[in-house]
Amino acid sequence: MCFGFGSKERDFGENLAPRPANEIKPSATFPQYAPPARQSQTYAPPPGPPPSHSQQPTYASPPPGPPPQDHYAPPPGPPPGQQDPEPKTAHDWQNAVPDTALFPPPPAFFSGWDRSPANNATEEEAERGAQWCQQYPLTPPITLDPPALAALQVHNIRLMQPWGFTGELVEKTTGHWECRTPRTAPDSCIIGYPPLYAVTLHSPLATGRKHTLYYEVFVKNDSRREETSLALGFTALPYPNFRLPGWHRGSMAVHGDDGHRYVNDTWGGQSFTAPFKRGETYGVGMTFERVDGGIETTCFFTRDGVLDGEWSLHEEQDSDVVLPVTGLEGYHDLSCAIGTFNHVSFDVVFDPKLWKFRPS
Repeated sequence: MCFGFGSKERDFGENLAPRPANEIKPSATFPQYAPPARQSQTYAPPPGPPPSHSQQPTYASPPPGPPPQDHYAPPPGPPPGQQDPEPKTAHDWQNAVPDTALFPPPPAFFSGWDRSPANNATEEEAERGAQWCQQYPLTPPITLDPPALAALQVHNIRLMQPWGFTGELVEKTTGHWECRTPRTAPDSCIIGYPPLYAVTLHSPLATGRKHTLYYEVFVKNDSRREETSLALGFTALPYPNFRLPGWHRGSMAVHGDDGHRYVNDTWGGQSFTAPFKRGETYGVGMTFERVDGGIETTCFFTRDGVLDGEWSLHEEQDSDVVLPVTGLEGYHDLSCAIGTFNHVSFDVVFDPKLWKFRPS
């Protein structure tokens, strides 16, 4: 048996009104039953607004006056490091600045030339020399054999005649040579052997001592009157013998026609001294000294027995003009290098007893 609604379409969600009591009649089964009448009950909400609509709480007014301070007042006066400066006084510039007329002239940082004011080789010859140097790189230091060591001890330096040389090289005595070139002589580089600086013998990194190499040249009176076609210097080996020393890598020289010094410089060199003259003696040298684990190299030049100028090989130079000094720093053997062109007559002296200048 089941109890339900008469219609299946009736929904439990509808509000069903209660059946009136008088509509229920007693039956045989429930003779006295009558359901109590349904009473409607109402409930009043609690006073005040609902919790979600409560008004903002109110507080008592703040006490009068500013809020209490939570920090200490700074001490009087400015903070440390910002003390009031001392009162300024007028600058007495008249007495503070000395007379600039007493100052020495400012140093010349760079005086390079694009071309020599005297003689210049052609660009083709310069390119040919550069190609030669690329083909024949610098050689490492050599160990001198006993004959070379013996010759070096007595200053018996042999001048080697370059290929294409049209002049004369005559040894007058040990360490003293007489040389001459004709007016049509091309550019040549005369190199001496054994080297005046041998790394295995003279390097200050090995010996702990300073080493100086030097030689002198006397320009004879039968040379050209207009200018002296001579260049005095040193070079690492090998070097193109058809180019003057100082024009390519591993070489330096002072040129007599313009008085400029050249260090791996195929352009016009740098202003250094006055041009050479007939009847004068010139010397060129290099000094190697150990400094801070390396080698400090100084080049110097003399005129008639007096120091005429010097420079540090590693001084600041215009990197766009002056190329590296590789080969001259004291890590390669160095030989004397004498450049000649046109007509010149001169003596070369390697014997220290015949020098006008005494290197220290």
